Amino acid sequence: LFLGNTTLRGRYNFWNTIAGNIDQRKESDGEVHQIMLALKELSARHTGALIILANNLNFSQFGYTGVVVDAHITKELLVSIFNKESPLHDGAVIISQYKIHVASCVLPVSENPSIPQSAGLRHRAALGISETANVTAFVVSEENGKISFARQGRIRFDIDEADLEELLMKYYL
Repeated sequence: LFLGNTTLRGRYNFWNTIAGNIDQRKESDGEVHQIMLALKELSARHTGALIILANNLNFSQFGYTGVVVDAHITKELLVSIFNKESPLHDGAVIISQYKIHVASCVLPVSENPSIPQSAGLRHRAALGISETANVTAFVVSEENGKISFARQGRIRFDIDEADLEELLMKYYL
């Protein structure tokens, strides 16, 4: 009797785990889609933005300067945060553990001399945080609307839509 209950419970837990992983993947795909839509809209509007994907890191190590948001990831919320009239538009948004955790976060800027002079403060902050933490950063240039990507102390400028989706899928939790 005990063996039968354990076996059934084990099978039940196994299938629930599989179903939970599938549900979590669907949710992640939806969140990636929301982030991508937000970046595309911000790009089209030439609205400067800096979004950090911190995965499961303890974001408090670099997020203590911002405002805690702790909200579900939606395109509308991301776009409204970076709206020039929003009090939270300056600084970075940190996404961690499937949520927008912090907005208006001040990050360390890179001292790397090889950054082009045309790169602004957002790009330098994206590169700086990627040099100091295992995070992924996406930047929208206010000047030209182009999207850049920083990871592991490297930055790529002018990411196209196909690359954007691929990078989001790869580096979002």
